[in-house]
Amino acid sequence: MKKVRENVKDTEVRRKLSDISTDIVLGRLSRRYFGKSVSWFYNKLNGIDGNGGEGGFTHEELQQLKGALCDLADRIRRAADNL
Repeated sequence: MKKVRENVKDTEVRRKLSDISTDIVLGRLSRRYFGKSVSWFYNKLNGIDGNGGEGGFTHEELQQLKGALCDLADRIRRAADNL
């Protein structure tokens, strides 16, 4: 039995990141937290699987992105507290 992976709509993720997307370097976030290239991340945001097909973030990748953003928020807070 083949397991079907449902991807989260790319427009949803892009919309939810719109407030911070110009303030963070998405390529660094992609490399640090996913071990992937910036083009991989942008393909995910644009709903492309890298082979020209439909893609987007899987639910697991979305949870990983959520964890990455929470970690980044904690690091920013610690930096601010140290000023």
